[in-house]
Amino acid sequence: MNEPPPASPFRTPQERAEERARKREVLLVAAVRMFNERGFHATSLDDVAASVGVTKPVIYHYLGNKDQVLFECVRIGLAQLTAATHAAREQPGTGLDRLRQFLRRYAEANMADFSRCVIRTGDEALSPESAAQFRALKSELDRAMRAMLAEAAADGSARVDDIWLTAFTFAGALNWPARWHRPDGRLSPAQIAERMVDLLVEGIAA
Repeated sequence: MNEPPPASPFRTPQERAEERARKREVLLVAAVRMFNERGFHATSLDDVAASVGVTKPVIYHYLGNKDQVLFECVRIGLAQLTAATHAAREQPGTGLDRLRQFLRRYAEANMADFSRCVIRTGDEALSPESAAQFRALKSELDRAMRAMLAEAAADGSARVDDIWLTAFTFAGALNWPARWHRPDGRLSPAQIAERMVDLLVEGIAA
C-alpha cells in the first residue's frame, strides 16, 4: 500500500500573499504611528525598520521609498473616510439622519492611525505626483460631504444656506481631534464624535 506523500514544506501562493499582506500591515502601522507622533520629516525609514526589528531594505521591499510609504498611509486613511460616506448613504431616515451618521463616522475615523495621518499631512510632504493624487482623493471626500448636506437641505430635514461654507466648517471642526485626541483621555473616540456632531448638527436642524 502506497503511503500518502509528505506534506509540502513550501507555502502555497495564497499563503505567500497572506504573509506578505501581514508584513505590509505591520510595517505600515509602525510607520503611520511614527509619522503621527514625530512628524514625517523627523521620521526616517531606519527608525520605522528598527521599531519592528527589521532593516531599511525590508521597508523598500514591501512598501517602497519614504514618499510611497507616506502616500500609502494617507491613501488608507482616505479610503476609511470614504467608506464612512458609503456606509452612511445606506442608512434609513432623512438626509440629516444620514449626514449625522456620516459625520460621526468621519470624526471617529480621524482619531484612528491612518485617517489621523491624513489630517496631519500637508501636500508639501509628498512628491508632486503623490501630492496631486492626495488632493484628488481629498476633493472626492469634500464633494461627498457637500452632497450629503445638499440632500439634507433638499428633503427639508436641514436648513443650509451655504453648503460650501457649512461643509468646510464641519470638516474643520471634525478634523481637529486628529491633533488633540489622546487614547488615554476621559472620552472615547465614539463619545467625542457623537458629542461634537450633535453640537454641529443642532445648528442646521430644521
